[in-house]
Amino acid sequence: MLWEMLNAARDLGRVQDIAAVMIRYGFGGFVRKLGVGSALERTGRILHWKQVEDFTALDTPQRIRRALEDLGPTFIKLGQILATRVDLFTPPYIAEFEKLQDQAPPVPFEELLPQIEEDIGGSIDEIFSQVDRQPLAAASIAQVHKAVLTDGTQVILKIRRPGLRKIIEADLRLLYRIVDIVESEFPDIRRFHPREVLRQFNQSLRRELDLAGECRNAERVAANLADDPNIAIPKVYWQWTGERINVQEYIQGIQGRDLKAIEKSGLDRKLLADRGSKAIMKMIMEDGFFHADPHPGNIFYLPDNRLAFIDFGMVGRLTEERREQVVSLLYGMINHAPTKVAEILEDWSDNIYTDEDALTVDIEAFVDQYSSLSLKDLSLTALLSDLMALLRDHKLILPPDLVLLIKAYITLDGLGRFLYPDFNTLVFASPYIQEIMMERYRPEAIAKRGWHNLLSVADLLSSLPKDMRKLIRASRKGAIQVDVTVRHLDRYVSTMDIAISRLTMGMVTAALIIGSSIIMTIKGGPELFGLPAFGFLGYTFATVGGVWLLFSIWKSGSGR
Repeated sequence: MLWEMLNAARDLGRVQDIAAVMIRYGFGGFVRKLGVGSALERTGRILHWKQVEDFTALDTPQRIRRALEDLGPTFIKLGQILATRVDLFTPPYIAEFEKLQDQAPPVPFEELLPQIEEDIGGSIDEIFSQVDRQPLAAASIAQVHKAVLTDGTQVILKIRRPGLRKIIEADLRLLYRIVDIVESEFPDIRRFHPREVLRQFNQSLRRELDLAGECRNAERVAANLADDPNIAIPKVYWQWTGERINVQEYIQGIQGRDLKAIEKSGLDRKLLADRGSKAIMKMIMEDGFFHADPHPGNIFYLPDNRLAFIDFGMVGRLTEERREQVVSLLYGMINHAPTKVAEILEDWSDNIYTDEDALTVDIEAFVDQYSSLSLKDLSLTALLSDLMALLRDHKLILPPDLVLLIKAYITLDGLGRFLYPDFNTLVFASPYIQEIMMERYRPEAIAKRGWHNLLSVADLLSSLPKDMRKLIRASRKGAIQVDVTVRHLDRYVSTMDIAISRLTMGMVTAALIIGSSIIMTIKGGPELFGLPAFGFLGYTFATVGGVWLLFSIWKSGSGR
């Protein structure tokens, strides 16, 4: 229960902050549903919480986005993760979540200095000849300062905010408790898999707290793209890099959003789009390790039409099997194979209640719609957006790795069109898809897959006797259990439990009244106020039970 949160002194203030913001933006009913509305509203009057905002001019996605902004860094990061869940939320929600800017007031450099010198293992003046006290950028997790090494090399220092881990740990505890209550109180929300989304957010946030992890990601991408002279990745200076600080090469180029500077420098925008897309396509299709947020703010344009990628805090990973599934999905959509597309989507989702026939019919219509167009007339963004709408209609949820992939594809398409309006990601990706499909059906590849499958079958057959013995032994010991889950049954069980409790209390109260009445007619024995003591006490307990019963019925009625 949420009362456990109120009883936890370390989180009490944060609970009040969260409830206050939710009430301010018109989610008071949600707060009351969680079970703390009246108590927190009384506390709010004592603590003089801010008045409720005039949210009548805002729609629900806007109110949620404003609330996340007011709740601070952890919730802003949560909103940014939600912006990647195009399989869960409709475009209006995604558009609002994408507006969440990870910006924060900078921490004064003097407050960062003790932590910096502790992490680099010495005085800052011994390593850097110059450090700009004013940050280049300040976000909720870290801020970036430009510096110069003693040998004249320009670098950037990315420094994590002091005391941040303790704050985030508290917010994550509260979020897990809130999710538990939301799943029990609002069964319809379970289809959005809030616990899975929170798990994904937890992992992403903890990775982002480790600034050395970002550098490991950057070096892995740099190694994968080492043969491409047109792509630059910042060099990492590991001797001064750790969990709370990283030191990287300073990239001096044109920021990705500055089209005027691109034109002025004489760079070829179409060539930039092709080279950037080629690099990202290689990360996804060949390496299975890719920059998950390649928006213009994370890209710099360099002389000779080269590009530099920065900020590898969010990366995606795809297994070889998953990459093959993605290629099969795109190939099936382009070459009119709706049954294959439906099979892949069902394999990706864990919804066992999907109407397979209805899904196949809808996918066939979807594939018909796009297969009739030539590649140059196809829009990847529109295709993926329609596909996500179809998944939402059938309550199919994608695994997190595929969500990041789709987000990366949409961002890549937007980047290409930003640089060159006639750029088409599907036309660009088509040779990759064809090449991978041809590679998959080469005799050597078929033989390799057949050999692996044969080994898997042999391994399964060899372990079958042992597994059967374990199964029989467990059955004899009664260790095998069968759990049958009936959807929404918990709500009815709770209702029946309350009804039986009231019925029992009513019967006990009636018995006390009857018994006390009989005792009142018997002379002798101890007395209270001139009445038989046991009869008087029986009436007293019956009165208390009756009042509790009436109050319980009234409270239940007012709650509905």
